[in-house]
Order: sequence, then C-alpha cells, then structure tokens
Amino acid sequence: MPNPLPIALDRSARTPLSEQIRKAIAAAIDNGVLVPGARLPSWLDLAAQLGVARGTVRAAYDKLSDAQHIVSSKAGGTTVARRPRKAAKPDAPVAPGSVVEMFRDLSGQGHFRMGVPAQDSLPAKLLARIRARAVRAELSAVMRYVDPRGELELRREIAAHLAIARGLECSPAQIVITSGFSGGLGLALRVLGLEGRRVWMEDPGFPLTRKGLELARLEVVPIPVDANGVDVEYGLKHAPDAALAVVTPGQQAPLGPPLSPKRRAQLLDWAAQSGAVIIEDDYLGELQLDGRAAPALASLDRAGRVIHLGSFSKTISPTLRLGFLVAPEPLAAQFADVATCLVPAPGPAVQLSTAEFMRDGHYIRHLRRTKRAYCDRRDALTTALRSWSNDARVAGLAVMLTLPDKTADVEIARALLAHGLAPAPLSPWYVSPKRAQPGLLLGIATVPDRGVPAACRRLFEAIRAQSRIQEGPAPLRIRKPATR
Repeated sequence: MPNPLPIALDRSARTPLSEQIRKAIAAAIDNGVLVPGARLPSWLDLAAQLGVARGTVRAAYDKLSDAQHIVSSKAGGTTVARRPRKAAKPDAPVAPGSVVEMFRDLSGQGHFRMGVPAQDSLPAKLLARIRARAVRAELSAVMRYVDPRGELELRREIAAHLAIARGLECSPAQIVITSGFSGGLGLALRVLGLEGRRVWMEDPGFPLTRKGLELARLEVVPIPVDANGVDVEYGLKHAPDAALAVVTPGQQAPLGPPLSPKRRAQLLDWAAQSGAVIIEDDYLGELQLDGRAAPALASLDRAGRVIHLGSFSKTISPTLRLGFLVAPEPLAAQFADVATCLVPAPGPAVQLSTAEFMRDGHYIRHLRRTKRAYCDRRDALTTALRSWSNDARVAGLAVMLTLPDKTADVEIARALLAHGLAPAPLSPWYVSPKRAQPGLLLGIATVPDRGVPAACRRLFEAIRAQSRIQEGPAPLRIRKPATR
C-alpha cells in the first residue's frame, strides 16, 4: 500500500471532511509533493488510513477527477494527472561576494573550464559497471553503521597509491575519507580549532579556500607567490606568529609553479619551531604534465605538522564529491573522533567502487592516458594562442592569459559564457584587490578536440568586444592571426 498522504483532518471545522481531503491532495499536487504519475492510495485504503467513511474519500476523488487533478483506471489505479509544468521559480538572489556567487563565477559550463577533468578520457562504462556492483553489494549487505573514517578498502588503496605516486608513507589509520577537498578542509579546521588566529594564504590562491578560512573566523594574511611558489620569507617577516599555513606546493593554484626545495625546508622548519600547522592542498599534485610529480610536502615532514588533503575531483570526477585527508600520526585519533561525531565519510558504494577502480590498476592507467591527452591539448592550445597574443603561459592544467591593468576580467568571463567558453577570471584569486592582476585562466582539460583555432578566435573577438564597452583600460594587446 502507498505511504500515507500528509492529510490532517479537523473534525471540528465546518468544512466537510471530503472537501478537506480534496484540498489537501490538490495542494500536494500543486506544490510538487505529488508529482505527475505518482500513484495514490485507493479510496478504500485512504479511508482506512484517515478513519473516515469510504464514501467521503470517494467524493473527494470524484471532485479531483472532475478537475483533472487525478485519473483512474482499472490497470493503473489512481494516479496524479499529467499537467503542464509551471514556470520554474528562479534561484533565490545571492549577496554580492557570497560563496554561491563566487562558485558560479568559477564553474561556468563550456570550453576552457577549469577544475574538471576531460569527460571523454574517463572510462565511463567501466566505472558504471563497478559502481553498479558496489551499489548492489551495499543494498544486499547486512544493515550496519559504516566506519565514519571511510571504508578500509579505500583507505588501504589510497595509502598504497600515495606511497608510490606522492612519496608519502602513511597507514590507513591516518586517512579519513571526506566529501571532496572542502570536506577535508572543514574537518581540519574543526580539529585544529584556531578561531581568531592568523593564517598564511597564498596570494593569489583558491577563492573558496580563502572564504572557508574566513568563515572559520581566521585572520587571513596574504603571502605573495612567485616562480618558486609561496614566499616563505615574506610570511616570516610579516606574520611569524601565524598558527596555520594553507599551501599548494605540488603545483601552485593558479600560477602553476611547484614550491622550491629551499622554501619547502623553510616552511617545514617554521612550522616545527613555532608549533604551526600546514594544510597541504595537493592541487593537481599527480597531474604534473612534464616529468615526475614533485613529492608531497607531507612526505618531508618529520615533526608531524602537515595535514595532506587530496581528492578525486580532477582525476575522476567532481560529481563523486570524494576526497581524503592524511592526518599526522599524533592527530589521527582526534581526526577520527571528529569525523565520527560531526563529518562522517560519504556512503560506502562510491568508496568501494573507487577502491576497486584503484585496486585493479584502472586508476593508474587512466592517469597515464589522461596526462598524454592533456599534453596534446596543451600544445594545441598554446600553438593557437600564439597567433593572437604573446601574453599567454602554461600554469599547471591551465593556460594563463594576462590582460592589461584595470581590465574587468570577471565581466569578460561572464560575457564569454554566451559563446560557449568558460575561462576563469584571474583577479578573484587575489586576496587584495590592490594587488589583483586581471587575466583569464583557460583550462586545458576542456580544450575542444577539434577547432581549437576557431575557439581561440571566438575568445579574442569576445575579449575585444567587451573591452570596447569598458572605460579606462589600455587597448588589449591582440594581433590578427597570420594568414596561411
């Protein structure tokens, strides 16, 4: 029998019970609680549920049928009628500068989008089969509370992978499975409890990380970035008392350079001597396109000061919402306690399917294929861009196109969405608007397989058109492509 409908009857009211039932069902249909095609209880069953006479429910159903709210048939029973959809309500407005607005600016659909892997390189059918098996196993298993740190099989596979790919030796007990990078960051900030303290933040750096630190009530200190990564000397001079540093040492986000060995040593020495903690965002760490990836910063940590955060968003898919955190051994028990009480791991099916994908060698092969494809796309993009501008350079898994000072890169990026192009504006990555440099970040993973020159032509035509309606900036340094 279908689940009871949310109908509350007031037997003291003057409105007849049949009319109360009709109004309640009609409201549920209009509000979308009962969708078209949803099956209703028979009038006999509903009468029993509500404790009323069968004729009362039948009268209500007859009125609903007359109004074409429901339809009845001997084979299909009583169902909600198919009706024209109401216009969807627009999203509630968001405040300027809010996290939601910031995320929308960074996540437009189209070519050159950053932060997502190439969809055509993913073995989707294989993953679907593995995921289906994991879902069936989850549904047929004995009901139980799963380990809030994450499934042991996945933690074992991650530990083995980190030892090989990132030079980081850890035990499964140090690993906590999280809901992506943001889940790991939130877990770390809860455990550390550094409210009111100062934190080093790369400038430029990932805007959502910066917003997360601000929401955790930390005082963000912007630390400049150069060709050797974050400037540790600057941090030591301007904020030596900071309790935390959040860095992307593998490939700096968004500029791309790895943190130099000298600065890695300086950063670790500062943390060990001052008692500070380092959160290592392993942004694109294993997707180094040229040569072997630099080892994880946590692999060099001997004082237990580095918390390593990774995810599968850029290697498999951001829709998994699957990441992991490697806690220093002295803090592993505390991370497990907080995860158990406040931020448990995602459901087991996605974890077990990812573990099987890694265990059977599919993950490593997928990474090799992906890196080869990205190298080809990077080369095609940089070749096409040289026809238009000299102000483009590779920055990790993006090509950064710098724009003249005062250019409104956010407005340009929004205008490009209408052309099917979704590069990310560079200026929001800076902590200080005074230091912000305008530019566009063109994601390599989403470069089109064909028609790269045409896509670049649309890009620069849109930039030039947008620059004409802006006041103040110097003319864009764009030249016409050479004719062949």
